[in-house]
Amino acid sequence: MASSPKKYSSDFKAKVALEAIKGLETLNEISSEYGVHTTQITQWKKQVLDELPQIFAQPGSERAKNEEALIATLYQQIGQLKVELDFLKKKSGPYQH
Repeated sequence: MASSPKKYSSDFKAKVALEAIKGLETLNEISSEYGVHTTQITQWKKQVLDELPQIFAQPGSERAKNEEALIATLYQQIGQLKVELDFLKKKSGPYQH
């Protein structure tokens, strides 16, 4: 019976990859400590190192702009829902408890 592949959280993968990048322990030591095959650790380490420059490529202001746009949209939706709620409350008039 073949076992299904294990699912690891992104936090776990980052932690293991960081240990490999630090180089304070061998891959075999990290593998034993975390119960992950050395090949998998090597892949996670490569992925981190490949994607690391992209973190600095996007200015923080870009992320802030996206968050501000999301907040503005949410406030707009809240306002619309409040208007609709107020309208429905007026319409239901005597039926309110």
